[in-house]
This record gives sequence, structure tokens and C-alpha cells, in this order.
Amino acid sequence: MMLSQSIRMAFKAIGANKSRSFLTMLGIIIGVLAVSTLISVVQGATGSITSQLQGLGSNMLMVNFRNSGNVEITQSDLQSLVSPSTGISAVSPTVTSQGTVRSAGKSMTATVTGVNKDYFGIRSLTVTTGRSLQAADDLYRTPVAVIGTGVADTLFGQRNVVGSTIVVMGREMTIVGLLKEEGTSQFNTNDNTIFIPYQTAQRLLKNTYLSSFYVASASSDTVALAKTSVEAFLDERVHSSDNYSIFSMNDILSALGSVTSLLSLLLGGIAGISLLVGGIGIMNIMLVSVTERTREIGIRKAIGAKRRSILSQFMIEALVISLVGGLIGLGISWLGVTIIGSLMGISIGITFGVASLSLGFSAGVGLVFGIYPAAKASKLAPIDALRYE
Repeated sequence: MMLSQSIRMAFKAIGANKSRSFLTMLGIIIGVLAVSTLISVVQGATGSITSQLQGLGSNMLMVNFRNSGNVEITQSDLQSLVSPSTGISAVSPTVTSQGTVRSAGKSMTATVTGVNKDYFGIRSLTVTTGRSLQAADDLYRTPVAVIGTGVADTLFGQRNVVGSTIVVMGREMTIVGLLKEEGTSQFNTNDNTIFIPYQTAQRLLKNTYLSSFYVASASSDTVALAKTSVEAFLDERVHSSDNYSIFSMNDILSALGSVTSLLSLLLGGIAGISLLVGGIGIMNIMLVSVTERTREIGIRKAIGAKRRSILSQFMIEALVISLVGGLIGLGISWLGVTIIGSLMGISIGITFGVASLSLGFSAGVGLVFGIYPAAKASKLAPIDALRYE
């Protein structure tokens, strides 16, 4: 029997029992829908977070202290790190706290962060209006602030705020700059952050200890050298590597990739169970179909149909059911991830790899679970099949 003829017969047999065929496909549809949607959402979210982390700068290092009370490092000590020999181009200490901010009868809770002039370059932060902090602001503990758009919108209802004053944790400060809006989908957004000079923040927050600092290497090629230099600097002054941790963007991206790969595998495996259940459904229905069409099989064998023709016909029927179900599930998944992406504010799509994996797995399930019914049909003796009532 020609392959095209077997395919036509398969579609004809499926069309003769539309409701039963659709119910059989349902397990495959749900399985493909679950696999492709879950993996696509994880990949989309991972891509969004990765691009945002990369936007922070591939040459940035972050240093955090577990017990800042035991750290006696000054800002001038940190500046000694900046040198061509260390591979470091800029350093900024930071001190952060949550505090109440007021202006014009309105108030909010915002993140108050003390930094020096280099922080904005290290973190790739853009000041759209006004200016960023300067060295003189830190030197003279000037009461100035650079704010995020969320602070401006909440306190002033508009963004023409340079020159206005706000009260930060009881101290009046002048706004000298407004940051570029990052949006709620941005990882670690600064829209609700207020940046003030580091020494001003130390006095305001009553915190003279260094809790963290940021380092920028001269280029992406000197990140390893910069990290080694920072470790040597800290080992000399902190005396215990257990009291600090150093993170680079590459370390974070690598860890993120490992976690999301494992998560994709886990979610894909869980969703794949639905495909196995769908495959069992295909096997059950194909066994029923073999029983119902026993006389048809006997007639075909009596007029010369070979065993492989019967085998291929039922295998193709199982394959068609699984592939059609897979295509329907993939179509629903495409619509689902589009809606999820718009709700999450990120770009999510079904990649060719995910689509191929889903359809390939569904086809494989159809073939595996279609083998037994097809083999059973092909082994029927013509006389016994013709006698079957």
C-alpha cells in the first residue's frame, strides 16, 4: 500500500469518529500545551533578566560584608584600588536603608542609598534631567539628591523636579538630578530610590561602617584581574574571607543559567507526564479501533494485504492523532505565551527548538504507544478475523 493511501485512510478513520478522536488527542494537546508554555515562559523570563543584568555592566563587581561592624575600611582606602596595575577603573562605597521621604504634604517609603560620583558610571545609570552627584557633594556632605521617577511621580505628580526640595528621613535636601525610568519589569529597579552623597548618608543614617561597595574593571578583559586585586585587598584588611563575598555579573549570569536550565528540565519533565498519559489514551483507543475493525482487517488480508501494510496503517493513524493534537496544543500555547508575556511586560515566544521538541516528543509518544495495537492488528489471522462478530 502506498504511503499516501495509508495517510488518507488514517484521516478517514479518524474523521469517522470525530468526538472519540478529539478526546484521544486531548491528552496530547494538554501535554504539548504544558511543555511548550512552561519552557517558553521560563526562557522568556530568563532572557529578560539576563539582558537586564548584562545592562548593569559585564565589568562590574559587587562586594558585600556579612558583619560590617568588623570592617574598618574607609573611602580613601577603596580609592587606592583604582590603578592600571589592579585593572580597576572606579570604586564606589554604598550604604543603604529604607526611609520616609516627604514633600508638599505627600510622603512615601523609599530606598535611600549613599554613593559617590563614580557609582552612576559603574551601574550604568542615566540621569535624564539635571546632574549626577559630584566629588564636591561627597567632600562637603552637601544635602543634595538624585531621585528615581517613581519618587518624582509619587511626591510631585510630575517630573520637572530639579531644584525642588524633599525631606529625607528628617533632613531637607535639594533634588539635583532625575534618573531615567526603568519600569516595574526592570530587575532591581531604581525608580523608587533616592541617591545622596556617601558621607551625607553616613551621617544621616548614623552608619560609619562600610557594608558594601561596587567596583568597575577597566574593561571586560580585566574582570578576573580586578577580582583578584579586590580579594588581595580584602584579605589584607578583613583577615577572613568568610566575612565578605564578591560577585561579578558573569558569576550571577552563570548561576542564573544553571538554575533556569534545571527549572526548565524539571517543569518540562512534569509537563511531559501529560504526554505519557495522552500516549496511554492513544493506545487504548487504537486497541478499541483494532477490535472494531477486525473484519475489515480480515477482508484486507484475504485479498492480499501484507502484514506491513496493516502495521503501517495503524501506526500512521496513531502518529496522525498525536501530531494533530501536538499542532493544536502548540497553537494554543502560542496564544497563551503571548498573553502571559503582555501581562508580565516581557517578550515571550515559542522558539523553533521548543516547538520541535514538543512536536517530536508528541510524535514519539504516538509511535511508541501505537506499536502494540498496530502489531496486534497485523498479526490477526485472516480466517479468525473474518469469523469475528
